[in-house]
Amino acid sequence: MLDELLGRAELKERIDDLEEEKHHLERQRDAERERRSEAVTERQEAEERANRLEDRVEELEDRVERLQGDEDTLEFRGVETVRGKRLDGVLSRLRSVETDPEGALTAMVRDDLPDVVRDEFGDHASLVARASPCLAVADDAGLVSAALVPPNPPEQFVTWADGFELDTGWFRPEGTFALALVRSDLFAIGEYEGPKRQSISGFESDVKSDHSKGGFSQGRFERRRDAQIDEHLERCREKIEDRGAERLYVVGQRTLLSEFRNEAERTKPVDATGDPEDALDDAFRELWTTRLYRI
Repeated sequence: MLDELLGRAELKERIDDLEEEKHHLERQRDAERERRSEAVTERQEAEERANRLEDRVEELEDRVERLQGDEDTLEFRGVETVRGKRLDGVLSRLRSVETDPEGALTAMVRDDLPDVVRDEFGDHASLVARASPCLAVADDAGLVSAALVPPNPPEQFVTWADGFELDTGWFRPEGTFALALVRSDLFAIGEYEGPKRQSISGFESDVKSDHSKGGFSQGRFERRRDAQIDEHLERCREKIEDRGAERLYVVGQRTLLSEFRNEAERTKPVDATGDPEDALDDAFRELWTTRLYRI
């Protein structure tokens, strides 16, 4: 009775309603988080399947091209794109190989094949050349014969030792660096400490992609679009110049990467899509992958 007189009964009912609404929203939030987590997992699994199919298609296309020509019909024993745990497993196996002194060859091949690589791989040296620029590994017993294309390759070198030389920094993100994703309509840049992103910024630009039949002529449309892309790239350069990390990687649209080769330690074309944050996450995964050729 006193609660009703003081209006507290109505307030208590309102509080109960709000508590119920809060619990409902919390359940919605938790369900949305779970849905996003499942979506990310499904996307990554789809990317892995797509990579395997892409590897297979490349193998078959390479085989058809060579069969149509006069080239040697030697083939790789297998081609694979590796990242994450699979990459760790491959590197761990190679590092476990122990030989006599100067029994393990490691060679970073960029241009012409060094004579020592030709001698060691013999008839299969042409496969190393086809995989280059690559890190070639072989042992004097003929048990190991492979080439890897790491995301952060070193300068060209050749060395014999009692094991393979495989620096983690050639395959994994280490230290402080910036990664910029550049497309004609989107830009994103993240600052990283190893694999962990510390910050991100980005934007999308309204760049016309299709020419309608009415209005502008084709020539005028292309000039306007080129001007929009130039303006977009200028904004990209300003953001890149404002970065904190000295080391820079630039990935994205193949036709635009030449604009940033002077500043970047490495450039790589990638097909990252989505909003700036999702696209940058995709680009990061694509950048830090290794191509494995079994010879």
